[in-house]
Amino acid sequence: MPEKALVIVPTYNERENIIRLIDAVLSQDTRIEVLVVDDGSPDGTGQLVREREAGDSRVHLLSREKKLGLGTAYVAGFKWALARDYEFVFEMDADFSHDPSHLPQFLASIADSDLVLGSRYRDGKVTVVNWPMGRLILSYSANIYARFVTGLSLFDATGGFKCFRRKVLEAIDLDDVRSNGYAFQIEMSFRAWQLGFRIVEIPIVFVDRTEGESKMSKRIVREAIWMVWRLRWWGMTGRLSKAVSRPGESRPVAAK
Repeated sequence: MPEKALVIVPTYNERENIIRLIDAVLSQDTRIEVLVVDDGSPDGTGQLVREREAGDSRVHLLSREKKLGLGTAYVAGFKWALARDYEFVFEMDADFSHDPSHLPQFLASIADSDLVLGSRYRDGKVTVVNWPMGRLILSYSANIYARFVTGLSLFDATGGFKCFRRKVLEAIDLDDVRSNGYAFQIEMSFRAWQLGFRIVEIPIVFVDRTEGESKMSKRIVREAIWMVWRLRWWGMTGRLSKAVSRPGESRPVAAK
């Protein structure tokens, strides 16, 4: 049987986007399925997905009672995927900032790697559309800061368009993941890197949302500022590299 892929899409009030996104994702490859993790969206996002799920075996809904945050939504989705037979697991935004047409590139790149990241800043080239200059500077600077503090050699450590091999998620102690905002992206990549998995970045075009509202907040920014120092300490003390034992496997360094 072909190796199956699951695209996890956390949602909160994404009624305007979600069905169009599901259609676009499923059209990219017959191996792909979608799991929407909805945090009790008041606008009825979950109900729309539930109706679609009833008539399409490639669409799945994981409903949560209230808004619990991006990181916990992905962790719940990862656990859902690991309980089933998916070989590749994606993170993807619901607002079309992550273009579904990039999905085949991820699937091609994961053949020679363990974690593929969609980069907005590959080789110093900025591929972001419609962002205000202030937000672009904040994002770009945050990645420089994250690289400096953690030593994680990625152009875009804060990006949220990713594809994991199953074995990466199996190796990471998901119950130990501490971040819940955009620092979650740094933490997951850092944990994979510390465990010796091969990480590759591919260029993507990131387009700011045209429907709905951004989930960025000052609290999320503060979490990211402090979380990178915690990750550095964990890396220095060997806490993350000791999380699992995979005898006989090599530990290649992260690749760009």
